[in-house]
Amino acid sequence: MKYNGILMIAVLVLISGNALSDNIPDDSLPTVVVVTTGGTIAEKYDPSTGGVVPAVSGDDLLAAVPGLSGIANIEVVEFCNIDSSQMTPEIWRNLSASVQEILNRPEVHGVVVTHGTDTMADGAFFLETTLESIKPVAFVGSMRSGANLSPDGPANLYNAVLLVCSPAAGGWGVTVTLNQYVNSARHAVKDNTTNVQTFDSGGYGYLGYIVGDQVIVYNEIVEDTYLPLPDDLPEVPLFFSFAGDDGRYIRYAVDSGVEGMVVVGVGAGNVNENVFHAIQYALDSGIHVVAASRVRYGEPHALYGDQGGGSSLVNAGVLLAGDLDPYKARLLLMLALAQPVMSTEMLKDLFPDR
Repeated sequence: MKYNGILMIAVLVLISGNALSDNIPDDSLPTVVVVTTGGTIAEKYDPSTGGVVPAVSGDDLLAAVPGLSGIANIEVVEFCNIDSSQMTPEIWRNLSASVQEILNRPEVHGVVVTHGTDTMADGAFFLETTLESIKPVAFVGSMRSGANLSPDGPANLYNAVLLVCSPAAGGWGVTVTLNQYVNSARHAVKDNTTNVQTFDSGGYGYLGYIVGDQVIVYNEIVEDTYLPLPDDLPEVPLFFSFAGDDGRYIRYAVDSGVEGMVVVGVGAGNVNENVFHAIQYALDSGIHVVAASRVRYGEPHALYGDQGGGSSLVNAGVLLAGDLDPYKARLLLMLALAQPVMSTEMLKDLFPDR
């Protein structure tokens, strides 16, 4: 027992020594700032709740990733520590402002944002749309907490730092990088509730793949949009239409004073006649409406001419979400309506009928 105690002390001293050496900057390496926001990657099991809860600091996260000091000088900024189900557009607005301030520092090569996977794709898209800098930003997290048998957080974090330092990331902007795959912020979608391979980009494909210390390029960015970061964000609700929907909640939202809304229809974005009349009520009240689809692949289109069909919606003045999923379409509409000047024609450019 005494021998085991001495051995444990020796191991702790060795680990401590390695951690201290990792903090010595190497002028030959790029500087990467890790901004932590919480999520599963920063959670531990709490027996009082029967689940995992935010509990891990940014420094603790880095301490679990050996080898980082060999690829970059790492700084940590602890922005917040919450589960991503608790994220809001206002938090992402403040996060975008903080990341932009970091990227403005000339010595900073790029930023890694640790974030929960539940809303990671949305947060990444918000920053992609509002950041002025072209430096790489990688959103990363994990599907398994440190309490799991094989947590995926350390490898994911290592790969995110590696990606930010790679020349391949120079034109990719903000990415979602998990399980070795690199997704664009615009097209990344969480597709599995529990599997480590949870993000993909649908028909647009992955941007790249990380193996060893190499970033393999598959694709380039297809489309991106920039809007200046506003001080305030308007209320823009999201409505999923369903069989038998009578549109009452859309009317209620209009009467409560919202500035815009996204209506998620079936198929190519279609809704029933009652919902169509509710949307017409919103349009007549000066509310901007974007139509999206609940279908995972494909885009809403003006195909059907009956009341509620895509063609009738477009003819009435509804905008189409295009390649954006409903959640990102909502964020883009929110950011657009927050601009000091945003004409109908400018909105059509953001949401083109294609």
